[in-house]
Amino acid sequence: MKQKLMLIINPAAGRGAYKLNIGDALQILDEGGFRTTLFYTAARGDATRFAAEHGAEYDVVACIGGDGTLSEVVAGLMQLEKKPRLAYIPMGTANDVATTLNLPKNDTVAAARRILAGTPHPYDVGGFGEKEYFAYIAGFGAFTDVSYATPQDQKKALGHLAYVLQGMASLSKLESYHTIVEHDGGVIEADLLYGSLNNSTSVGGVVHFSDEMVSLGDGMSELVLVKDPKTVEGFGDLVGSVLSQSYDSENLIILHTKKARFTFDRPVPWTRDGEAGGEHTSVELRNIHAPIEFIF
Repeated sequence: MKQKLMLIINPAAGRGAYKLNIGDALQILDEGGFRTTLFYTAARGDATRFAAEHGAEYDVVACIGGDGTLSEVVAGLMQLEKKPRLAYIPMGTANDVATTLNLPKNDTVAAARRILAGTPHPYDVGGFGEKEYFAYIAGFGAFTDVSYATPQDQKKALGHLAYVLQGMASLSKLESYHTIVEHDGGVIEADLLYGSLNNSTSVGGVVHFSDEMVSLGDGMSELVLVKDPKTVEGFGDLVGSVLSQSYDSENLIILHTKKARFTFDRPVPWTRDGEAGGEHTSVELRNIHAPIEFIF
């Protein structure tokens, strides 16, 4: 008997390139033992609703889209008591999760084959406040608004270059936030340009952590804090540290923690998996240990 696979498709992702080989991908899944049902999103939140309302009826829930689509699917699965396995056909721009999992990007056929050849792995999910979730990152500060602030027409026309250009444009308006961060190992108080809780080796398709630094199902997340260097020289040292992946700048803190609470003296805009996450003066993030099995 064939397994049942729910495939949630974001038709806007990857500039609609999934259409080129979707038939071949479905045939591969069929021949591999899956009976696939398609669900197409039309608005933000649809993927979460589809996964929450129908995910329990399937053995595997997969999605075609970018990190934002995957994030919505994860949020939907977290509402289920008995969760199906998760799979991913990446068709986005940054594709941080695909980079972390070494999945084929923007290639529906290769990704479908990977679903058949892959194995389920325990996967940690992030909790944002009391009732919201993220698949791999929640953050604030420098460049975190690039993904959702970049106009959709630029994303379609320029792809990843659109993020780079938008990031360059925001250099002139970098600001720091006085922040108190409570984590498993203590308390840090500093003026921060950036802060995040991650479960990924790639952030924004630009910053990369080694596989040794990140484990996706160990119940721990990576807390990344970037202090305001205050000087041009300090900023140059910080950038050099990140680009060289040495991470030895005195203005860069990377810790492993199960939870982190951020408190600010004014509302600060956040993003979750590259999408707008609202403004907060206090927010608690936590690692939810391996509630999902991810096929990769």
